[in-house]
Amino acid sequence: MDIIDTIKEQIANNTILLYMKGSPNAPQCGFSAKASQAVMGCGEKFAYVDILQNPEIRANLPKYANWPTFPQLWVAGELVGGSDIMLEMFETGELQALIKDAAAKAKASEA
Repeated sequence: MDIIDTIKEQIANNTILLYMKGSPNAPQCGFSAKASQAVMGCGEKFAYVDILQNPEIRANLPKYANWPTFPQLWVAGELVGGSDIMLEMFETGELQALIKDAAAKAKASEA
């Protein structure tokens, strides 16, 4: 499987997915720290990929997503954006609504 297929599979198999530097509990950059805090603040389980441990994803995801920076938040297969966008959405309540809605739909489809 090539790296683009791996990325597509990760996005398809995880309703809420954060590509970041480090992990939510040990972020490796300030932007990833803020982003993971915002996503954790929404109260739903989410997956993450540490791009520092996955150099091929780090190199290829920006091309696939047409988004140059990390972190990147994907919800229900759609790119939400980076750290600044996530924080703005969190402050308005938009991120919580988006994530809760996606998580509820995912749970309903599993039932």
